[in-house]
Amino acid sequence: MHAVATAFDARLVPADEPPVFTEAELAGLPDPVRRYLRAAIAPGTPLAEAARLRMRGQLRLGRWLPFRATELLAPTRGFRWSARVAGVISGADRCVDGTAEMDWRLFGAVPVLRAVGPDLARSAAGRAAGEGCWLPTALLPRYGTRWTAVDRRHLRAELAVGGIGCAVDFVLDDRDRVARTVFDRWGDPERTGHWDWYPFGFEVTGYAGFGGLTVPAAGRAGWFPGTDRWRDGEFFRCVVSDLTPAYAVPGSGVSGARPGLG
Repeated sequence: MHAVATAFDARLVPADEPPVFTEAELAGLPDPVRRYLRAAIAPGTPLAEAARLRMRGQLRLGRWLPFRATELLAPTRGFRWSARVAGVISGADRCVDGTAEMDWRLFGAVPVLRAVGPDLARSAAGRAAGEGCWLPTALLPRYGTRWTAVDRRHLRAELAVGGIGCAVDFVLDDRDRVARTVFDRWGDPERTGHWDWYPFGFEVTGYAGFGGLTVPAAGRAGWFPGTDRWRDGEFFRCVVSDLTPAYAVPGSGVSGARPGLG
């Protein structure tokens, strides 16, 4: 498992030293987008394309179960989310370069869930894009994101994740922070065996600062946000306890954390 994780890390983390955030990054963007990015990114913050997160929360697998997880997230490349659920189920969801897989085991040995394929890859790409609210530096125009604004509170980010096009709608609060994100995600939430586009969302319930970033630090996610089906569609609740921009260690083939951030 460690070797697999290391290989994914090397593909997710860019090798180049990042520049830092200045007002020049916002040139040409609609005013609501500029306000959001100013609120989320402090001047001088490294423009990280990837970050390591630690989180805890609950997953609904028939019933709500506690989990603890780490994640390496690169919103335009993919992610590796590794977790232990209820103390007995462990594994990872992975997405990189347009491919994805899930591998979960009971007591580290008995297979519980193993999945691969194009449907999973398309769904995972949407997840990576949706989680971009945790790393707004990776959503700057220099990295390929196209921003538009419907009005002061409603923004749209369009980006490609491993070559798969994604669009995420951001709803802001009165302090220009993300209140929720909504997007169409490929999936089979009703478990019919037929995959299609369904509305998916993340509702923010708390914020925190991490190394120059002010981002959602608590929230809940699931299918059919804003409808009477949300109660059944919600399946994920989390609190982020740490977020550290990631960078490649020269010559090592692995990634680490930039000193002084997090």
